[in-house]
Amino acid sequence: MKRVITVAAAQLGPIQKAEGRDVVVARLVRLLEQAHHRGAQVVVFPELALTTFFPRWYVEDLDEADAWFEPSLPSPATQPVFDAIRRLGLTCYLGYGEIAHEADETGVVRKRRFNTAVVIAPSGEIVLKYRKVHLPGHKEFSTVRKVQHLEKRYFEVGNLGFPVVRAPVGGVDVNLGTLICNDRRWPEAWRELGLQQVELVMLGYNTPAVNQENRGFEANHLRNFHSQLSIQAGCYQNATFGVGVAKAGNEDGFELMGHSVIVNPQGEIMAMATSCADELVVADCDLAMCELGRTTIFNFAQHRRLEAYARIATQTGSTEPPVWQPAR
Repeated sequence: MKRVITVAAAQLGPIQKAEGRDVVVARLVRLLEQAHHRGAQVVVFPELALTTFFPRWYVEDLDEADAWFEPSLPSPATQPVFDAIRRLGLTCYLGYGEIAHEADETGVVRKRRFNTAVVIAPSGEIVLKYRKVHLPGHKEFSTVRKVQHLEKRYFEVGNLGFPVVRAPVGGVDVNLGTLICNDRRWPEAWRELGLQQVELVMLGYNTPAVNQENRGFEANHLRNFHSQLSIQAGCYQNATFGVGVAKAGNEDGFELMGHSVIVNPQGEIMAMATSCADELVVADCDLAMCELGRTTIFNFAQHRRLEAYARIATQTGSTEPPVWQPAR
């Protein structure tokens, strides 16, 4: 049986702080309808697809930020998205801010906040949930930054690992995995999915087009290059398709990069967005392409050497190597 699926990267233009859920949800529904019209079976939206990128705004009391989060899915506000998914028979990746009332590491049940993505089946059921692990930025207000990046203030580190699920997509069973934004830059995240034979990695991001840290020069064009490089390398080294979907354009006066991409297991970009607005990019993905890398150069069972990788799983910060001393 030929295993080909049609995938759509549903890039979003800016979502302004003043825009309500109803405006955003209507845009998502329109993109879902366009994707169905173009024959797509999978639609991938960006990170935090329901709101502006709110971690750029500082609030003292986190409870004041609850309006940017979803306490449940579907909610009355997001129900039209789920209705459209069912009506059109699509599989969908949706990124959002999640409020969860659950036990923490000490066993105490409390309100917790995560940067989350779910995969929604054509039935409207959630078949996979992932919470972002690699949170960039800082926790307190920074006086050295032009723009705040407070993900560490708003979100806890994801606690669901890197799950992969085998689920039907357009009549084809596909191994689906997810990442969110900064995760794409970490090879360990891709490898966790690759070790579960992932065939389609869906990831959304809200990445500034300009470096705001004032810690050294970074050419603007390199930011987009590094984003694509991370996705292409992850796909190639784990023999998987990848869909990286941006929020783009001028959002509340801050520029976000576009150039959403669909990448094949050879690391090639198959399709790319060319605007900074709502834009749909579609590509056919022949899942048989995943087999070459998985059975040859990246045959993990044959070539991986766990005994050589101890440092990766036991050390966080980098350390200086020993100093070479000449023989006496």
